[in-house]
Amino acid sequence: MVIASIDIQNGKVVQLKQGEELILQRDNADELAREFDRYGEVAVIDLDAAMGKNSNLEMIKPLLRIAECRVGGGIRTPAQAMELISFGAKKIIVGSSVFRADGRFAVNVPFLSEMSKKIGRQRLIVAVDALCGEIVVDGWKTPTGLNLIQAAKLVEPYAGELLFTCVEREGTMTGIDLNSIKMLREAVSCQVTVAGGISTLDEIEEIAALGCDAQLGMALYKEKINLADAFVSSLNWKKGEQQLPIIVQSPDGQIMMTGFTDREALNETFKCGNVCFHSRTRNKLWMKGETSGNVLKLIRLRADCDRDALLAEAEPAGQVCHTGAWSCFASERLYTWEYLQGIISERFQNPVPGSYTATLDDKLVREKIMEEAQEVCEANTREEVIWEAADLLYFSTVLMTRAGVTVREVLNELDRRHKK
Repeated sequence: MVIASIDIQNGKVVQLKQGEELILQRDNADELAREFDRYGEVAVIDLDAAMGKNSNLEMIKPLLRIAECRVGGGIRTPAQAMELISFGAKKIIVGSSVFRADGRFAVNVPFLSEMSKKIGRQRLIVAVDALCGEIVVDGWKTPTGLNLIQAAKLVEPYAGELLFTCVEREGTMTGIDLNSIKMLREAVSCQVTVAGGISTLDEIEEIAALGCDAQLGMALYKEKINLADAFVSSLNWKKGEQQLPIIVQSPDGQIMMTGFTDREALNETFKCGNVCFHSRTRNKLWMKGETSGNVLKLIRLRADCDRDALLAEAEPAGQVCHTGAWSCFASERLYTWEYLQGIISERFQNPVPGSYTATLDDKLVREKIMEEAQEVCEANTREEVIWEAADLLYFSTVLMTRAGVTVREVLNELDRRHKK
């Protein structure tokens, strides 16, 4: 997997050389998060919070619902970690606090244990930032005297992943320290993500061959590496005669079809924005929907744990199966809340004669919600509850749609409350 980094300082997206020299800055964090999310998780790092300054939390929170983000920078308590997860963070990165214990530099096992129990080991990433093999903290400014490999072994029982940054190469685009990466990979069994100095696709392939992920910053922003090319290079092409299976699912999680892809098909997918396949029957590139118009608009791609199978999330433009069925696994689309909102949106955008939904203005729909809520409260039997709750859900969704609120936004809020 390739992970693109969004480093934030003073409300700007920045890239620093070795954590100090400002090389570039941008104002388009939302746009970057959407783009980066197509290829993998996004690392969002609050540099100000890491240095004990004001945090950029209000800027970061919207990004956590735009993309699948791992968040780091100044996270010093389990409560902070849980708050970020409630806002939508997939994983939490901790660094400096891990290597201070009882007023000295040492692995803080009580802190790690508490953090791991609170948010779950698989959500916890420990940043093992090292300068010439020595752990450094406080934005890479303070040496600890702790050896990288020894420290990594001590923190591994509490973390699902390690983020190794080779500080002397960070932001320099001078190449990776492959020997240090190999030593770390051999020392631990958890997932390892590598950052610092990556400048070529060959290096990404070398990192992937070791079973590690690559985190990209400077080379990406300076356009030395294209993220789509990096994604393709990070996959395991050793199996299946340079072809990988790909599963396509709808935004609400329904499996629509499976097929095979290769490098050419993936490149075309990223280029045109629609999912392309390699047709094994015809032995050539096949664009789904090229004749019917029922294309699959790509939202994001993810590789499995072995990087030899892909999952594509895509929005279908029509029937997916060649038989005319909605998917290759079901004749009809499963009726979900998202599907309901899609129907309501269509009624508003393209009203048809006799459409009741199209007649629902703001005043009327609010009156209906109050009426249906009362009827839900008065329902006595199981069947009555189902009937009245369906009415209430329908009218509530109409109001949401009129207000520009999506089902996903409401589910995100419920998810936030659940994790709080």
